[in-house]
Amino acid sequence: MLVSLLQPFFLMSKTKSYAQILIGSWLFLTAMAIYCCLWAAPLDFQQGGNSRILYVHVPVAWMSILLYIATAIKTFFFLLTKHPLFLRSSGTGIEMGALFTFFTLVTGSFWGRPTWGTFWVWDARLTSVLILFFIYLGALCFQKLSVELASILICVGLIDIPIIKFSVNWWNTLHQPGSISRFGTSIHLSMLIPILVNFANFILLTSIFFVLETRLLILSFLESSLTEEIEALSVKKEVPNNFYRKGSLA
Repeated sequence: MLVSLLQPFFLMSKTKSYAQILIGSWLFLTAMAIYCCLWAAPLDFQQGGNSRILYVHVPVAWMSILLYIATAIKTFFFLLTKHPLFLRSSGTGIEMGALFTFFTLVTGSFWGRPTWGTFWVWDARLTSVLILFFIYLGALCFQKLSVELASILICVGLIDIPIIKFSVNWWNTLHQPGSISRFGTSIHLSMLIPILVNFANFILLTSIFFVLETRLLILSFLESSLTEEIEALSVKKEVPNNFYRKGSLA
């Protein structure tokens, strides 16, 4: 099954059939997320309108971690197989993960200014997320020098993920503990729905980018192979012509 998933024609046919569904679902979720965040969800009685930032901050923070784990898995498979599809998708994961981590830091800073009185503190959670952002940037830089070195950096950087997760439990921090766990949630349903809708929206958007990158990679390979075949045919045609020219001269 895994071998068939890596076949170019299988991927091209499946991604084409699901592309319209993905894009339509993303547009629907985008409209729903805007409605839920701006109109449907109530304001927090302490934070007021500042609480709406959390409807974006929490999902982008989840995406930054989810993308890192997915990228680490793909880089691990690339180190094992050297398959170009794993390389291209891991590169896309690094770029999008860095973008989501950047938005996590920015939205967190804007939320923290009226809540904590400052845009930034060297809090354990904030610092570990900043380290994650630097790991993403380091991997992007190392990709230009050595893709294997970038892949190793991503795999080693996995140690930062549990630090981000449990930093609020291991140290005394300004950042609040996790509000959602496997045992339940302390967030009211009316405020939880916009967070989950935005999270699903970001997952769909990321999936669309991965599909587009995969199709571009396959098309570039098909184009290069077609060019090589055309050049090989032209060489074969030139060889008999040169042979007949030499024979006629003799």
